[in-house]
Amino acid sequence: MKPTTATIKLTSTTIRGVLTTAIAFGVLAVQTSQASAVSTSVKMACMSDYFSYCSQHDVGSQELRQCMRAAGPKLSKRCVSALVSAGEVSQVEVNRRKTQISNAK
Repeated sequence: MKPTTATIKLTSTTIRGVLTTAIAFGVLAVQTSQASAVSTSVKMACMSDYFSYCSQHDVGSQELRQCMRAAGPKLSKRCVSALVSAGEVSQVEVNRRKTQISNAK
């Protein structure tokens, strides 16, 4: 059977669709691996803080990091300790914020 123009167009469209899908899955895989870059200990220690203050943001996203920084004074000690251990925030920054809060009272 000789391929018709319609068959050739369908095949071309199908190939483009497969390539587009493959690219989309590739982007999703990269985003997923970035999101999983957050350590398990931070996820466990900060879970309740995440749901209390920042659950509208994706785990591992820059928006979540900004939200958690903004919520900093309200975060649990367990979460702050895990964030310091993971290098997400320095102990110097934590101490500086504590000092600012104490001076503001």
